[in-house]
Amino acid sequence: MTASAGRFGALELGPIGLGTAPLGNLFAPVSEEDAMETVRRALALGVHYVDTAPHYGNGLSEHRVGAVLRGIGRAGFVLSTKVGRLLTADRAAPRDQHGYVGVLPFRQRFDYSHDGALRSIEDSLQRLGLARIDIALIHDIDVFTHGPEAQPTRFHEAMDGAYRALARLKADGTIGAIGLGVNDWRVCLDALRHSDFDGFLLAGRYTLIDQSALSELLPACERRGARVILGGPYNSGILARGAIAGATFDYRPAEPAILERVRAMTAVCAAFNVPLQAAALQFPLGHPAIVTILPGARNPAEVEANLRFAAHPIPGDFWRALRDSGLIAPEAPLPGGKP
Repeated sequence: MTASAGRFGALELGPIGLGTAPLGNLFAPVSEEDAMETVRRALALGVHYVDTAPHYGNGLSEHRVGAVLRGIGRAGFVLSTKVGRLLTADRAAPRDQHGYVGVLPFRQRFDYSHDGALRSIEDSLQRLGLARIDIALIHDIDVFTHGPEAQPTRFHEAMDGAYRALARLKADGTIGAIGLGVNDWRVCLDALRHSDFDGFLLAGRYTLIDQSALSELLPACERRGARVILGGPYNSGILARGAIAGATFDYRPAEPAILERVRAMTAVCAAFNVPLQAAALQFPLGHPAIVTILPGARNPAEVEANLRFAAHPIPGDFWRALRDSGLIAPEAPLPGGKP
């Protein structure tokens, strides 16, 4: 772990947080009891950074997270949520939307304007039942979400609108830090050039499989003092379950080249008696720009497993074997700080 690991702006996050997209019923339903016990178990085991978003189940994740956090002293957790989507009540809205099932009866619309961001924060506070959000992230202003034609317009709307609103809220102490929550490292680089962000929640772009953020974004963040929370460390599942039938990478069926690479990594893991999941969770924190990893969980057992994997001892020779086999970039810093 690096000296800066765990800090995002002035906030102490710790090396591992709890991602709550699964608690919004991502891909499969999660019971109310399991959802709340997942958050409670994470807090009890020392995880105190929790991330959510209006997108996750049309507010369902925020409702569930808030129901637990309202019973915790406010100093006992750090909370992030996101702006960029507003929810409108609609009794006819489908219950399955955007990969989530059994969602709340709302429809989403993108709104990255100044007033839209303020309304989004207020709506989130209502759903959470809290008076403050620690980190506000502008959500999904990337090509991954909007496509190459629409994304530039959305980006400028967010920089001219949502960013100004969040900067004002940060200045008056309503929120503690601001950033982006995205799947594409390039838009983070554009945002750094445009405005003053504390950092980014970047999903899946500095993992065992995908180190595309390594050459440009992460050095830029180091120079600017911006920090990165690495979401999606399992790349939507393949690094949690391995190269099995139906494995997914980036929320799509994994291509043959990805499957073959994961099989090769699994063989190195077996030679060193290192679980693939442990390698996936520990690799990102080898880079000094990465402050926290943010795996999701849908039940207490998954929280416990993530923490076991994050603490599993891994010898330096294992990382060097991955590098020497061409399975991680040769310039990637190795966990433990050794060459």
